[in-house]
Amino acid sequence: MCTSHAHDSAGEEPCEAPQAGAGRRGFLRATALLGAAATAGVTLPAGSAEAASRASWRPDAKSRRFTLAVMPDTQYLFDGPSIDAKPVEASLKYLLEHGKDENIVFLSHLGDLTQNGAVPEFAAIGDAFKLLDRRGVGYSVLAGNHDVKSSTTDQRGATPYLDTFGPKRFAGRRTFGGASSDGYNTYHLFEAGGRQWMVLALDWRLSDQGYAWAKSVLAKHPKTPVILTTHELVVEDDQLSDYGQQLWDRLVKDHDQIFLTLNGHYWPAGRATRKNSAGNDVHLHLTNYQNRYFGGAAMIRLYRFDLDRNVIDVETVSPWILGRAKKGLNEFERQEIELSGDADRFSVDIDFAARFEGFDPVPVRAARPVSKMLVPGTVAYWRFDKPVSGGTVRDLSGRGNDLTLVSVGGGSLGWSADHHPDQPGHGSLEFQGFKSPLKGAYLKTVDSAPLNKAVFRNGYTIEAFYRLPADWDPAHHAWSGIVSRTGTGGAAHKTGDDPDEPLATLSLSNDREPQWAMRPLNQQGIATNWGQQTPLETWWHVAVVNNGKHTTLYVDGCPVVRNPKAVSTGITSVGLPWLLGGYEYAGKIDQILHARLGDVRITERALPVTAFMNH
Repeated sequence: MCTSHAHDSAGEEPCEAPQAGAGRRGFLRATALLGAAATAGVTLPAGSAEAASRASWRPDAKSRRFTLAVMPDTQYLFDGPSIDAKPVEASLKYLLEHGKDENIVFLSHLGDLTQNGAVPEFAAIGDAFKLLDRRGVGYSVLAGNHDVKSSTTDQRGATPYLDTFGPKRFAGRRTFGGASSDGYNTYHLFEAGGRQWMVLALDWRLSDQGYAWAKSVLAKHPKTPVILTTHELVVEDDQLSDYGQQLWDRLVKDHDQIFLTLNGHYWPAGRATRKNSAGNDVHLHLTNYQNRYFGGAAMIRLYRFDLDRNVIDVETVSPWILGRAKKGLNEFERQEIELSGDADRFSVDIDFAARFEGFDPVPVRAARPVSKMLVPGTVAYWRFDKPVSGGTVRDLSGRGNDLTLVSVGGGSLGWSADHHPDQPGHGSLEFQGFKSPLKGAYLKTVDSAPLNKAVFRNGYTIEAFYRLPADWDPAHHAWSGIVSRTGTGGAAHKTGDDPDEPLATLSLSNDREPQWAMRPLNQQGIATNWGQQTPLETWWHVAVVNNGKHTTLYVDGCPVVRNPKAVSTGITSVGLPWLLGGYEYAGKIDQILHARLGDVRITERALPVTAFMNH
């Protein structure tokens, strides 16, 4: 009986770790894997090899979704007289075929390309990688302990590895940044997600010169996030090897740019996370499948970056086995077509902007002049660049819709420089409402404000920025108004639904959902638009847009699902004030906002999303 454990790739081969076989087909990606399997699809389309060799490899550098492919130890496929390049070729062809739909930006091989570092072995795998060379695909390789004499460092001199995969091979490639003078360490730059990224590919064993070179490369690219690849670092879950610890101490720990490391050498796959000197997480991943069927079958890891979701989704597949599916798979192949264990299929949550802020902070968007915010049709614009002075907030539209401060139970309004990153004004008011006993402060339009009588028959747009604090509690703070119109349905002789509800209110429910509830001119009852739950301690932009016939609620510029289709024209009025941060029921103040409130603007027409204040 044997057990699976981490081993040096030169050691005794462990027994295969079990994988869940049931339902594996359900994991295959519809756009890439199932489609390919249906047509034995890792081979290039008939007659297209020559055309593919001429076609240029052009990933979408602006897309915020892109893929980094990773290939670990392939040594058992290139072992003396036992050479089989087909699995590697299948993986490389897969990358070429799906480079566009996966937006594959780069491939990193993690070393131990060969078993013995012999000339014929390197000749075979070197020929396989010509598939990428012909298309100009960006990729990196590095020497593992089986590719060179394992007792040497990057100062070892000439080797078959260097003859095959030295800097000369990459010269002139647009992703190639440069190499150390010995040729064993390289760095590569690619554009993705609208910015530059680096793959720093380091030798099996760095010399002092190697460390110095790596530090100099990082120093020359101080704002570039770095993925460090090397052959040995993580040995198993949450543990680094002795050399890996040295690499961490001498290089990774003090260079905040390095946010992800990838290595092979040991098995089974594993992960570790360490805090660097800046207090940020560095994700360290071990991926190696040489102990599995057919020497790992040239499996590839696909690191799918999604900068909008702040996540890297990781998947492990064997294109070679996938391409054999049409002919029928043997028992081992069925288990290995895609790995679904926790170490092989997972997601890494990274707030990219926050993680990179220490070395490449996102520039703060400058405050925009009031004049830029007064788009045609603006009837009221309030911003809070400074604390409320004298109990009055001026309407910057010039329409006379000034606000006055109302205190309840001795409450007051605070002020903060905190604001939505895309807010025109750099400041916010801190409303500190509490339900029982009722306490806080809010703002209302002066009695002479033209806004009080406006009915917006031809349409309107109401916008506001808000942020709920960590201590927001539905028992004390739910159903407070961000922006609301006073006067009841009963007073307007509109008795459908609850006649004591105000004529219009943009409120926050007990589940922190923005809700626009109002009485249109064309109906007796209340028309309601609902948004989704908005998390605490996050700035949000909300907009209610009516084009004279229909109303749509937007959260951060995105329309919500619960937007009614019924015709809704105008907003009923009885000539009473509007409130910021207050909500009336039955004509009396009932709840006060507990949140920070940024710029608020009301426009007497429907604005497109591109004209919202957060654009």
